[in-house]
Amino acid sequence: MINQLIFTLCFVSAIILFAKNARQIYKNIKIGRALNRNDKPAERFKTMLLVAFGQKKMFKRIIPAILHLFVYIGFCIINIEMIEIVVDGIFGTHRFLSFLGGFYNFLIASFEWLAFGVLLGCIIFFIRRNILHLKRLNSPELKNWPKTDANLILITEILLMTAFLLMNAADQKLQLYGESHYIIAGSFPISQYIISFLPSDPSALILIERICWWFHILGVLAFLNYLPYSKHLHILLAFPNTYFSNLKPKGELTNMESVTNEVKAMLDPTFTPPLSDQPIRFGAKDVQDLTWKNLLDAYTCTECGRCTSSCPANITGKLLSPRKIMMDTRDRLDEVGKNIKANGSFVDDQKSLLDTYITREELWACTSCNACVEQCPVNINPLEIIIELRRFSVMEESQAPASINTMFGNVENNGAPWKYSQMDRANWTSQQ
Repeated sequence: MINQLIFTLCFVSAIILFAKNARQIYKNIKIGRALNRNDKPAERFKTMLLVAFGQKKMFKRIIPAILHLFVYIGFCIINIEMIEIVVDGIFGTHRFLSFLGGFYNFLIASFEWLAFGVLLGCIIFFIRRNILHLKRLNSPELKNWPKTDANLILITEILLMTAFLLMNAADQKLQLYGESHYIIAGSFPISQYIISFLPSDPSALILIERICWWFHILGVLAFLNYLPYSKHLHILLAFPNTYFSNLKPKGELTNMESVTNEVKAMLDPTFTPPLSDQPIRFGAKDVQDLTWKNLLDAYTCTECGRCTSSCPANITGKLLSPRKIMMDTRDRLDEVGKNIKANGSFVDDQKSLLDTYITREELWACTSCNACVEQCPVNINPLEIIIELRRFSVMEESQAPASINTMFGNVENNGAPWKYSQMDRANWTSQQ
């Protein structure tokens, strides 16, 4: 009874704590500007199925895609067993789903193969990151905490899968010994090879099985509550993020409503812009000026670096890293969220996303090619954030690189980006 009470307390506390953290993330995302992404539900659902569930864009790089598929499917399906663990923990039963008979044996066997796949995938990912030192997994923005975060998750998953297989091995040996409470149930294609390494003393086996059982369940609950602080939050947010993807062509930029209203007022004296109690803002200076979808993107970022490794600016040595843009946005959003939580409303902290987190050199290195958007496995759009920060810099502050200002002057004076007048544009055709 004491074990059941302890388990129930741990389980309920973990769920409440996760709900609290999830609510804070939701409130942070709602800081962003409104945006309607409820159109074309059928197309959106299809996108989510292909990209989030089907891992479609992962297969642009086949080896990490296969390894990730092992981890993704294995981790999702193995957690079905959590249903049985939770029921056993609350009611003091043992393998209560065993009444399913042959199907239960199939389930346990499947879980073991999947656990082995997760274990293998995580070990290879750990080697790629820490021994082979793949460039995109060891960029400057991944130093310190981001690198530690990634390794913590990999090590945790390795330990959880090891504990799962050890638990089954000890359980199977206790079944063979005919120990009470350990009913004959399950099929163990992987853990059967571990049995010979376990002690023969039933009390020692029970201790191993119980330790692994508690480690597995408490590890999963701890992992659940670690997600809000980790890049692995994409495990949950990838699905809504892909559902609310931008379905328009990638090269199509959005029109700013504030600019559209200004133009309408100039062309039509009878037009009255809609009233708003908020000051007109062109572009974005801070996270409050971005849309909620931009902020959801930031929380969904997997930090995989496919965007940065495909960015032509980054490849040629420029300062821009699309991955860093998303990481900086998430860090600033967390900071603003804490500010609002502490003060009731946002109190100016003399910081902003632009300049404090993201430099102008990064912004203007972007070629707007959409390579980062195309490569992202969960349909994140760093370019939207870059464009909005650029718009603020140009339209609110009149700050742009000299070459950009020269182009603006040429467009204003000559009707084209070039320095030649309209009358001289065709002169090159007469040159020999």
